[in-house]
Amino acid sequence: MSPTTRRQFFRNGRTAAVGAIAGLGLDLKPVKAAAAKLKIQGAREVPSVCPYCAVGCGQIVSVKDGQIINIEGNPDSPINQGTLCPKGSAAFQLAVNPNRLTKVKYRAPNATEWEEKPLDWAMDRIAKLMKETRDRDFVLQGKGKDREGRIVPKMLNNCPTIASLGGATMDNEWNYVQLKLWRSLGLIWLENQARI
Repeated sequence: MSPTTRRQFFRNGRTAAVGAIAGLGLDLKPVKAAAAKLKIQGAREVPSVCPYCAVGCGQIVSVKDGQIINIEGNPDSPINQGTLCPKGSAAFQLAVNPNRLTKVKYRAPNATEWEEKPLDWAMDRIAKLMKETRDRDFVLQGKGKDREGRIVPKMLNNCPTIASLGGATMDNEWNYVQLKLWRSLGLIWLENQARI
């Protein structure tokens, strides 16, 4: 007889415990269902899609008094049937984590200290710097020269001094729109870290 593995031990132990409780005539299914509903009692359930990758797993977002109180897999989704990967399971923290930064940290050129700035200030600054850089460095057709003055035919009608790096926390649709935006501005250095 082969020795019992750890997995077999726990599987057999679980089976024995369930058998013992079932032998007493107790049915735990209603208790389990009621406990799951208590945390979202009175909440509105909104079907959604996980934002992390292009798989498109279904989620149920529970909202109460205008606040997200729970996010879980949607059992009616044909894609994930209620299951979520670790990133999808942590989506609740993405939305409501109290440690999430709501302001930006900015360090001015040649400064040694960081200062907090509002998000609107940061967005305006990024837009201003993007426009300045694009206006200064945009290569028009017929003027396709690099910094040394050499003609570079493939560098026409673009802005070679701005790059974009996408990420795995952006969904497929956002990455598509971001690509369209950067291409319309003439960017050629585009990369995306998202993967399935």
